[in-house]
Amino acid sequence: MSPVRRGEKLPIFNRLGVLRAERRMSRAQLAELVGVNVQTVGALERGDHYPSLDLAFRICDVFDLPVEAVFSRSEFGAMSAELYRRPVPDAGTPT
Repeated sequence: MSPVRRGEKLPIFNRLGVLRAERRMSRAQLAELVGVNVQTVGALERGDHYPSLDLAFRICDVFDLPVEAVFSRSEFGAMSAELYRRPVPDAGTPT
């Protein structure tokens, strides 16, 4: 049986605050672009509220990113670590 059906609440993590900061966007601006009130954006960022699928897609459209880049079931690591992760050298490639 699915954990959701048993009543367990699975976490949904997001990068909304980081993405807004990168774009110098206020909560109010994001709220207006996706058609919600500013308190909803704050609740999403804090993890107090999870978005509907429709709202998640609208948010992702604003940032022009796929859903998995904005929302996840596991905590996100630092974006810098993901962007600047050194590739593991191939065993047949000299270093």
